[in-house]
Amino acid sequence: MDLKKKRVCLFLFVVGFIILKITAEKCRELAGEQTETLSQTGQFSWLDCFDFGTGSLACAVKEASKLYVYNIRSAHVEKAKSLAIAKALEDAMSQGVPIKDAKKQAEKIGKKAAKLATEQADRITGPIITSGWDFFEAVYYGGTLSEGAFRGKGTLLGSYGGGLFGEQLLGRHGYLVGSQFGGWMGGRIGLMVYDVATGVQYLLRFLRKEKSDRKS
Repeated sequence: MDLKKKRVCLFLFVVGFIILKITAEKCRELAGEQTETLSQTGQFSWLDCFDFGTGSLACAVKEASKLYVYNIRSAHVEKAKSLAIAKALEDAMSQGVPIKDAKKQAEKIGKKAAKLATEQADRITGPIITSGWDFFEAVYYGGTLSEGAFRGKGTLLGSYGGGLFGEQLLGRHGYLVGSQFGGWMGGRIGLMVYDVATGVQYLLRFLRKEKSDRKS
């Protein structure tokens, strides 16, 4: 994807995010902030991480666990790549291949090994654990199971998407940053989608009630 397409995609994402955020806020106003079915954790902002109390402790534990898992994944990929390069280089040298050509072959094999290790690790590591954490966090803070499911799915997709995008740009460190930011953004989007769905349900119930009152 060239630079122009990336800018267009980024612009569309920002516009879509703003529209979704405004819509979610309107839905919360429509249903009323006291409605139990609205998202409870959606009101928790990053500023709560600096209250020097339970908010700071919760944020610290959550982010530390996420970074730890993501770092394990990155270390696993780097180790698989290094071992593959070392073995390929040793085999090539034993066959009398010139050092320059041997290094090129080893690099190609190392990239393939890293790609395979990445695909394997992506299935079981950070994003899944992070989404599970957010699901239980949403329920713990008084949210419904549906809210937890929306937030967990958003975090899962955001972590995967952000990690892959960041890895393409900056490699291992890009994956760490992209997964963190993508997971946070995905969780917020999941909560906004939940509030929009709740607001639509509330509106439909209200219209049906109005219709039945007119008939009676």
